[in-house]
Amino acid sequence: MSRELKCRSCGEPALRPFLSLGNTPLADALVLPERVDEPEGRFPLDVAFCTGCSLVQILEEVPPEQLFVDNYLYFSSFSDELLRHSREHALGLIDQRELGPESLVVELASNDGYLLRNFADKGIAVAGVDPAPDQAEAAEAAGIPTIKEFFGPELARRMRADLGPADVIIANNVMAHVPDLNGFVEGMSLLIADDGLITVENPYVRELIRHCEFDTIYHEHFCYFSCTAVDALVRRHGLFLNHVEFFPDLHGGTLRWHIGPREDVSDVAAQYLDQERRDGLDTFEYFAAFAERVDRIRAGLVDQLRQLRGDGATIAAYGAAAKGSTLLNYMGIGTDLVDFVVDRNVHKQGRLMPGVHIPVRDTSALLEEQPDYVLMLAWNFKDEILSQQAEYRRRGGKFIVPIPNPEIL
Repeated sequence: MSRELKCRSCGEPALRPFLSLGNTPLADALVLPERVDEPEGRFPLDVAFCTGCSLVQILEEVPPEQLFVDNYLYFSSFSDELLRHSREHALGLIDQRELGPESLVVELASNDGYLLRNFADKGIAVAGVDPAPDQAEAAEAAGIPTIKEFFGPELARRMRADLGPADVIIANNVMAHVPDLNGFVEGMSLLIADDGLITVENPYVRELIRHCEFDTIYHEHFCYFSCTAVDALVRRHGLFLNHVEFFPDLHGGTLRWHIGPREDVSDVAAQYLDQERRDGLDTFEYFAAFAERVDRIRAGLVDQLRQLRGDGATIAAYGAAAKGSTLLNYMGIGTDLVDFVVDRNVHKQGRLMPGVHIPVRDTSALLEEQPDYVLMLAWNFKDEILSQQAEYRRRGGKFIVPIPNPEIL
């Protein structure tokens, strides 16, 4: 539902819209073939900038239960690259923080336990929090205790009373998914130990704008963060942004923010905040021309696909991901241009992409059908996909990478 136009972070009515992607279905609400004739919910997908605290955010608010319980099919363990990144993160924390049997590590949005397993294997106490039932069940089957609730102040108080303070809290790719940002951060401030560390990862809004990554915008992502916006948010709850790490090849450019209850700002964090001011990420003007650039990508990619199709080419797509749903629906790409989508996630296979109803198949279909071109919807895992599909390419298959500009590989 549409909400009162106040910032999710600072509460100011200072929002200035700069992009509309139209009315789109929920990006992860893949359709069962037997229900294809049933109406799908569509919701406005409009993006605005807060001139009060610099937070970029969507204006629509779909209930979290509808997003992350009823329709959520994302399982982290299907990405080899994400597993590697997460293991490096976990082992680094164990070493740097000298974590041991007396320590407690909490992950918010722990999914199928893909990250916490690295701590549990070392004998460190862990607790996952994830309201998605299938993912939580998979985590518990792997030996990761998981609380099946949305995280906020009330749950944080219960967890602290039952488990004690957390030495480390990890929140990867979840803070953008939270409509009540202040409640989420307040919960972390209540649960973290006095000398504890919170690490938060999310795609960097600077990279979203620089590389025109408009397809990372969908209803599950309520917010798109800069360091400036994160700093203002956490300080409101007695926390401090103390350090920043950048991973340029993860999800189109991801930041890891190191946050704690004690202020100890590194030179790196200070440099990021200063650079954002100099680049203008705290101004509306930085975002104002984004819609025109997005429209140019749409025109270029659709024209390219139509031309290839007109020349008799067969076209598939790779990645039944949320970003793929945004791109397909915004551009109006359906079965007239793309025959099928492949994905490694068995939970998505046999379903149809939201809105456009392109069927989702196993990745083996690329070698079975050998389409001339594959539109890479999950371009954030480009290198991993190209490596996996070396045989398809050896046989002459080509990939089309849509972002930041359509390119054939």
